[in-house]
Amino acid sequence: MAKTDFSFFFGFRVRYSEVDGQMIVFNAHYLTYFDTAITEYFRNLPYDYRAQVELTGEDYHTVKTLVEYHALINFDDEIEVGVRTSRVGRSSLTFKLEIYHKNKNLLLASGEVVWVNTDQKTHKSSALPSDLVDKINALDGDSINS
Repeated sequence: MAKTDFSFFFGFRVRYSEVDGQMIVFNAHYLTYFDTAITEYFRNLPYDYRAQVELTGEDYHTVKTLVEYHALINFDDEIEVGVRTSRVGRSSLTFKLEIYHKNKNLLLASGEVVWVNTDQKTHKSSALPSDLVDKINALDGDSINS
């Protein structure tokens, strides 16, 4: 994908606590960057994720994560994570994510996260809220494969 394929980005500055002894971002932190960027993507929609959980008793289970490392990310680098929804299922959302140096087209990492909306009492999948689907379609509709 190209950086221009994303309509939403969230920025970070790499902190000392996120790097290993070589001053390179430790691999587990990539998922933290992805998760935080998805949270901000929802806020940008705007979609009140926590209110929906409290109202319905449904929440998302992460069922798949994938990270591909393309170039090093170092201590104090400024990065931005692009997020877009690439697939909307009956109960699932698939997010595509890419990490770039801030204000550059250098791809540092890419990945995918799949969530399934579930009833928290039964742990069975539940249909996605229609207002969420509408907001995602308004932002990323041209790139979604439903």
